[in-house]
Amino acid sequence: MAASKTLCTLGMFIIDQFELRDESGELTGRTQPEAIGGGGTYCLIGARIWLPPTDLGMIVDRGDDFPSVIQGQLSSYGEEMWLYRSRTDGNPTLRAVNIYRGENNRGFAYLTTKVRIEPDQFIGTPLARSKYLHFVCSPARAQKIMSQVEEVYGWQPVTVYEPIPSSCTPQELPALRAILHKIDILSPNADEAFTLLSIPKPVTKEKVEAAASALIVGVRKALIIRSGAMGSYTLAVGAQRGYWVPAFWTEKEAASKIVDVTGAGNMFLGGLVAGLEKTSGDVVQGLTYFGLEAPQTLTLKTWTVASFFASVSASYALEQVGLPSVGKSRAEDNSELWNGDSPVSRLETLRSRVAA
Repeated sequence: MAASKTLCTLGMFIIDQFELRDESGELTGRTQPEAIGGGGTYCLIGARIWLPPTDLGMIVDRGDDFPSVIQGQLSSYGEEMWLYRSRTDGNPTLRAVNIYRGENNRGFAYLTTKVRIEPDQFIGTPLARSKYLHFVCSPARAQKIMSQVEEVYGWQPVTVYEPIPSSCTPQELPALRAILHKIDILSPNADEAFTLLSIPKPVTKEKVEAAASALIVGVRKALIIRSGAMGSYTLAVGAQRGYWVPAFWTEKEAASKIVDVTGAGNMFLGGLVAGLEKTSGDVVQGLTYFGLEAPQTLTLKTWTVASFFASVSASYALEQVGLPSVGKSRAEDNSELWNGDSPVSRLETLRSRVAA
């Protein structure tokens, strides 16, 4: 029997289309090619930067219209990652439109019928009983997911939950709290956390830390609030304090490096899972490598170090519309390069910056 995957996601595979409008709502005339999308897909690629394709998995529902260029890109990441299914409902591949209006306003709408992925659909496939399970949804949907997971004998995955933005409201907070005792890793972004808790903007580090302390109650392992250019705040259960991990791209670099923020948070969480896998065997050594002072709990060490891997993964999401590309280096070790750059080198850059 094949070994279980490290990480699987319940996210739907989506082909993104783009509609570019000016501030008044008029079409600009500029066009952008279709791109691979979906929070689950981005999460998996964030982990793929560090882990082999055999460790990762998700379901991809293909219609008869599935583009060959998209197929080729998926194959470049590793065929072992994808469990393909042919749609039998007569509908095309799931597509969505991202509507950009000016610089800061963005809308999103599905263009074709969704096919929801359920945990029990993994049974009897290579995706069964993964070590980590990622999902992006409402609290009500998360309850249903966990009910199904609990029905699978012997499966107790580490759950990685992103509340869907539309459910991050004060009215949904009781429903979120009701599911947290089944959630290992909870990770909203700062805007979502503030809206849930009715915390007024602007976003500051002090407010993020207060939000984390309020939201972590009931969570099983850790809460990470992703805060854009400010970095991320990692708070482990039982820790007296958390740690800030900086964003990889500095303020000076952002103008030339950041093209699109889509998927950065999802890729962050994939990188987090990979970081947990790569450092949990020798966490103390990993902490020393990053030049961090020793906190009180081993758990906090684990989560903090993993967040560095997450920050590097997120950096690759920002450099283009869609997913980053992967290739081989010319070095003797034949290591992988992402967008032509080494993730390990970026990890060292981030370590040096924090240790300085």
